[in-house]
Amino acid sequence: MENKRVQLSSKEILEKDFKTGFRGYDQDEVDQFLDVIIKDYEQYQKEIDRLNEENMKLRKEVQRAGEQPKQQGNGAGITNYDILKRLSNLEKHVFGSKLYD
Repeated sequence: MENKRVQLSSKEILEKDFKTGFRGYDQDEVDQFLDVIIKDYEQYQKEIDRLNEENMKLRKEVQRAGEQPKQQGNGAGITNYDILKRLSNLEKHVFGSKLYD
């Protein structure tokens, strides 16, 4: 998506003064200003939609990543506890009673 600069700030919108004509505000000036506001809000909505899609995608990735270690651990049958237990048995075997003296 193209990063388009927003044309108006909230301060500019708040401080905008329309010149009055014979019957009130100049309708063409108001229409032009509203056209710019509409374009800005359309751009905001597109960005919000894009960010929402990205957010959903990342949440799914995080969920999948959280499920993977469980599946790998259960499938292989190896946990940190199992590794530490094997290491302890190996140390006992190699070093024998000298390790615990």
